[in-house]
Formats: sequence, structure tokens, C-alpha cells
Amino acid sequence: METKEFTKKLNPYNNGFISLFINILLLTAFVFVITCCALRAETDGQIGLTVLLSFVLIFLYILHCIGFMIIQPNQSRVMTFFGKYRGTVRENGFFWVNPFYNKRKLSLRARNMDVDPIKVNDKNGNPIMIGLVLVWKIKDTYKACFDIDVNSLASVTSANTTVAISQLLTLKGYDSFVKVQSDAALRKIAGMYAYDNMDNTNDNITLRSGGEEINEHLEEELCSRLSIAGIEVVEARINYLAYAAEIASVMLRRQQADAIISAREKIVEGAVSMVQLALKKLEADNVVNLDEEKKAAMVSNLMVVLCADESASPVINAGSLY
Repeated sequence: METKEFTKKLNPYNNGFISLFINILLLTAFVFVITCCALRAETDGQIGLTVLLSFVLIFLYILHCIGFMIIQPNQSRVMTFFGKYRGTVRENGFFWVNPFYNKRKLSLRARNMDVDPIKVNDKNGNPIMIGLVLVWKIKDTYKACFDIDVNSLASVTSANTTVAISQLLTLKGYDSFVKVQSDAALRKIAGMYAYDNMDNTNDNITLRSGGEEINEHLEEELCSRLSIAGIEVVEARINYLAYAAEIASVMLRRQQADAIISAREKIVEGAVSMVQLALKKLEADNVVNLDEEKKAAMVSNLMVVLCADESASPVINAGSLY
């Protein structure tokens, strides 16, 4: 998306220290002129003219002081002149600009947001809880200032402090905008993937096993949603993933059952290989000759011993094998 932002170039006369020195000279001249006018008024009686001149000089001095601004690292000033955008100052230092410029302070520093887990449905319709951690910063100051109305999104109540209320409203508004869009992106991503591949074994990527690929897809979705506000996503990661409370116990039993079945498969596979090894070893060493019926009984006993959850209790047969 094309941006309308451009960097305002500052000239040498915008140096704040030079303007401060000029301002001190003006103040000294103002005091000298007022003093001279006051002495003249005592002799000539022109009090009204002296008062009028004093107000004019004080107004000019205060108007000149309004043009000063300090820009710290990773901060900027968005300049507007009677509603018209005049550029963004990103250079750090102490400057003086036209006092009629509206200088809106905008931080370009990275901010961290921990989005609380929300309840959504995955691809299979299972309710899950999912949350993310997001690192973002403002990249396009024009979009951030003029393409979204952050003040309408924020509500700040303060009974003791009234300083920088507009900045607080702005920060609160951006946080609210980012949070709403993050929730929407999180719901979309969660609906595109299954929590786990229990039902759909053909799904190669799930929310649990996706890892970096899921996080990259989430970053792309957030970038597309937040670009309208000139916000750049530095990093976005899923930091919380679990089944919702109403199905958590059922899914836990299901996972336990899958684990038990998987373990049983391993045990049976190992038991069969051990029985085969035992029969081959007995035949190779000519220890005993067993017919098919005896082999079946031996296999049955060995499988019971090897696959049982508890230790087998031997039974000594004192009689015949038949």
C-alpha cells in the first residue's frame, strides 16, 4: 500500500540552540524597551501606549517559545499546518520550527503485548483456548496519525493527573486497535488448522505441531491487518494453547487412550519378536521337539507373560504335559 509519509528536512535555522540564543536576545531587548518606555511614560504620561507595547512584546516572546521541541531517539514529530500535512521529523535533537505547526509526538519504539487467551473453534470444531505474544512498532507515521481514529478507541480516566492526556489516549488507542485485530487474526488462524491430528491423520500441520510455520502465517495475517495503521509486526508467537474447559477432561482421556494403545502396540511387537526368537533358538539347539499344539500353548503362555501389566505367577505342573 502506497504511503503519503515523507521526512521533513530541517534547515540550519531550525537549530534549537541558535533559536534559544536569539530568544534570550529578544527577551533582553524586550525588557530594555519596556524599561525605556516606562521611564518615558513617567515623564510624558503615556501609560496606555506602554501597557499595549508590553502586551505585544510578551505575546511575541511566548509565540517564539512555542516553536521549540526536543526529539529523543526512536521518537518523531508529525507536523501539520492548519490541517495540512507538512512532513515527519525523525531526526533527534533540539529544534525550533514554525510555532503555528501542530507537532504531534509519536513513538517509534517497539512495544510488547500479551494477548489473553480467547476461546475459538479449530478446524474440526473443537473449542480451544489460544493466546499470543506480539511485538509491534509504528513504521508509517502518516497512516498511524490520519488513517485510524485512535482517540475514539481509548478511554482514560484520571482524577489526579492532567499532563499528557492526549499522549495517553493515543497509546491506549493503538493498544486497543492492535488487540482487536490480534483477536481477529488469532480466530482466523485457529479456524484454519486442527488442534491435533487425531481425526484427520492426513493433516501435516496442526496447531500443536506447526511451530514456526504457524507463527509465520500468524505474522503475515497480523501484518495485513495492521498495515492500515502503519504498524509493523516485529514478532508474533502463540504462547498459550489448550482445549477449552468443557472438553479438556474428555480430550485428556482420549490422549491417554492413544498413548496406551501406542504403548501396547510396541509391547506386542516386542513380545512377538521374542517368541519367534525363542522358538527358533529351541529348534536350532535341539533342546526340545515341539509339535504345533505345544508350540501354540508355548506362544500363548509367553504372550501372556510378556504382555501382562503385572508380573506373572508361575504354576508348576507336577504331572504330565498332556
